[in-house]
Amino acid sequence: MKATSQTIINRVDEWLKKWETYITNVSKARYCEKENGEEIGWLISPFLNGFYYGYMATEDIKWIEYLIDCADSWIKRGIKEPDGYIGWPKKGSGGSYAGKFYADSLLGESMALCPLVKMSKAILENPLLKEKYGKKAEEYIKLAETIFEKWDKRGCWRETEKGGVWVVPPFGIDETTGKFTEGYELKDKDGFTHPANKQNLIALYLLALYDATQKTIYKDRAEKWFKEMKSRIKLRDGKYYVWNYWDPAGPWDYNPNGSPKHWIGIHPNGGYYSIDVEGIVTAYEHGIVFTKEDIDILIRTNRDFMWNGEIVGAKFKRIDGGNPDPRWQNTPGVLWVALIFYDDTLKKIFENNHKFDSWAGLKLTPWYFTKLKNLK
Repeated sequence: MKATSQTIINRVDEWLKKWETYITNVSKARYCEKENGEEIGWLISPFLNGFYYGYMATEDIKWIEYLIDCADSWIKRGIKEPDGYIGWPKKGSGGSYAGKFYADSLLGESMALCPLVKMSKAILENPLLKEKYGKKAEEYIKLAETIFEKWDKRGCWRETEKGGVWVVPPFGIDETTGKFTEGYELKDKDGFTHPANKQNLIALYLLALYDATQKTIYKDRAEKWFKEMKSRIKLRDGKYYVWNYWDPAGPWDYNPNGSPKHWIGIHPNGGYYSIDVEGIVTAYEHGIVFTKEDIDILIRTNRDFMWNGEIVGAKFKRIDGGNPDPRWQNTPGVLWVALIFYDDTLKKIFENNHKFDSWAGLKLTPWYFTKLKNLK
């Protein structure tokens, strides 16, 4: 393991160069200038994360410049919505309600704001960076807090018996009148609970806001979700964890005939579970809800149950051992990357299989080298 790690360390410049070539080439697609709705998260945030971790790994301020250019190209396209808040609405984007309406996306905005808040914190803690970029950092944090306020006031947070969840609101914007559609009056009662992976991505944004501002409301909301998340995790065979992609959280998640608004079960796309584990690990590192025992059980699940035992060409099966879905034939399960610095075997799998110049590598490559640097 030490030899493998040393090999990686010796090739840092080579792999970062591959990553830099890749991210600068694919960023020419300029998603930051055109994407709205949930796609802000899936298509813009990978670059913002890459630029943030690019700076953290190299301390080259050009990555801050890249981040600001991309972020501002997105932010300036926001429109003032009926309740006075800024948004980036799109039709057919994310969730059962947002797909129906012309509406903005809590998930998309959370995913993009998370790296902006992290970068802002780093800027404000460095006197030289603060002098040059401090005003911009303060603007980003203010925007992130305003967006939290927007979704809170729109009734998208719900307390539950175990904790709390975020929901997709049951309304959008009428493109003809510019007002909210029918359903706005039900904003505190109706809606559709986001699945676990989206809840965890929102919680990551809240924890970033807490880290930057030390305002407890952000930590408290994240903690309530993680309590809800932990209540849904089941221990299988006495040693492995398993949980559903989505579970109903309240009466708003049921149709008038009593049926749930979404199927309940294991998602056949293993990538969603990697997102969940990132949320769990981040919560653990903040001292929230999850314990070292939880981390150890997750490691056993990914390493001892899901993994095929091959270092080179590693494959992972579904979290429940079920048959692969043809739509995700190659990713019924994946390496849970958030755990690699807690287990030598998982770290070795990453080092031997990660493609440093890839879409997934936009964030993971500089994140990995940032973690290595911080371990020195």
